[in-house]
Amino acid sequence: MVAVTGAAEGIGRLLVERLVTAAGSGAVAQIVAIGDRDAEAAGVPLGTTWRRADVRNPSLAGCLAGVDVLVHTDDDRTLETPPKQRRADNLRAAQTVLTAAAAQRVPRVVLITSTMVHGASPDSPVPIPEDSEVCTETGPGLVGDWVEIEDLACRARRAHPGLSVTVVRPAPLVGPGLDTALTRHFAAPRLLSVRGREQSWQFCHVDDLAGALEHVVVHGIEGKGGALAVGCDGALSQSEAEEIAGLRRFDMPASLVFGATQRLHSAGVTPASAGEVKFLVYPCVVDCATLRESGWRPAYDNAEALRTLLEARSGKSALVGRNVGRKEVTITAASAAGAAAAAIGTAAAVRHLRKRRGR
Repeated sequence: MVAVTGAAEGIGRLLVERLVTAAGSGAVAQIVAIGDRDAEAAGVPLGTTWRRADVRNPSLAGCLAGVDVLVHTDDDRTLETPPKQRRADNLRAAQTVLTAAAAQRVPRVVLITSTMVHGASPDSPVPIPEDSEVCTETGPGLVGDWVEIEDLACRARRAHPGLSVTVVRPAPLVGPGLDTALTRHFAAPRLLSVRGREQSWQFCHVDDLAGALEHVVVHGIEGKGGALAVGCDGALSQSEAEEIAGLRRFDMPASLVFGATQRLHSAGVTPASAGEVKFLVYPCVVDCATLRESGWRPAYDNAEALRTLLEARSGKSALVGRNVGRKEVTITAASAAGAAAAAIGTAAAVRHLRKRRGR
């Protein structure tokens, strides 16, 4: 029996739909879909058992009787949730899932974090070996959430020897309806880059993540050290990404990119911290060796995934990580001919911040 949290939407819904198909072929015996609404409102697919529960409440354990594998997809990856609240909710959910699974003697739990736990730097190898160390970033951004969730997984393995915990790390996700620092980066008039450094882009389509999770569940894939990466094969160069996106880059010194971003983030102007911006200007490409060696292949390559991102962001605009209207972008871009709108927006915001603090 396979249980999936967050089964009413997003990755959870995609995974449940795949598991229903797998059940039809005999690969899965029974599917338990878990969410915080009633079955009718959730629109539960036929062939599943719906159990209503809040994944942050210990009563979740009551939904896990007889479950063999629990896949936890009910996390918050949005930029709009206040970072402290998002961190508390994500950690509480992961901790509750692990504790409830152990209490009900569920043999295996699958958590989802990100390849970004490996960090991004100008010296990162391309690709990073899948079993490379996890960074120690615990700042307010999403990377800090995932690093702490991975720590919870390590502690659960030690505290509950009978519980197998697999962490699946997708490359930056693309797909319909996603609003992330990555999607906003490609919605800007120019692509911000660090002078003298070349970016490499690796993506993961949400359909491929759902397919990889199904593969992990059905075939019992655990990964090296209990973790595995999922994403498109290889990487796009910055020039290739620019050609596909129809955008040009705007090179800036690293000190200006990260210094200005951190000031803007601290002032609440932009939701992305300097730590998160590193992943937009420095490479984080991971070798998805475990899945490849097990016979799984992504349906999308990086070029197709980027086109999906661009299609999803069509008609939307962003500056310095903030969603803005087209009029705002036009005014900003027209204010200094030949300059990158993203850089102008940053400079203007910094000047505004300084004036406000000087009052």
